[in-house]
Amino acid sequence: MTGTRFTVDDAIALAAEAHQGQVDKAGRPYIEHPLRVMGRVSGEYARMAAVLHDVLEDTDLTVAELRAAGCPERVIAAVQALTKHSGEPLAASMARAAGNPIAMVVKRADIADNSDPARLGMLDEPTAARLRRKYGDSLRLLDEYQPERPTS
Repeated sequence: MTGTRFTVDDAIALAAEAHQGQVDKAGRPYIEHPLRVMGRVSGEYARMAAVLHDVLEDTDLTVAELRAAGCPERVIAAVQALTKHSGEPLAASMARAAGNPIAMVVKRADIADNSDPARLGMLDEPTAARLRRKYGDSLRLLDEYQPERPTS
């Protein structure tokens, strides 16, 4: 990290290292997904949370390691709110994400990327159909937990 202040570039480097060697369901390098999600949001903390949004869920990186790297507490809180726990119902994970303003913005960007027709078109139809249902349910739940979205 930079040694002075944790930056978006530091978050990208941390995420790239954590996701190194991982691939998505289509066989692409996994880091491409968090980078795309980051490109869908604005603001320094939201961009950091976006690129780091899957590190606690899908890698060995821990909250303690995020802190040790100098990651801001607001970003850590958002990443924790975005982390789905094993066996956790979808509604519970969406309620937690909806309860954190940064996480809410990132979760919507995450769903938009994951449900992109071009991405789903690379998958077999049963998987794509299952994911379309999951992301549709996720958006419906987010809308229930936060019906009034701010306009940009």
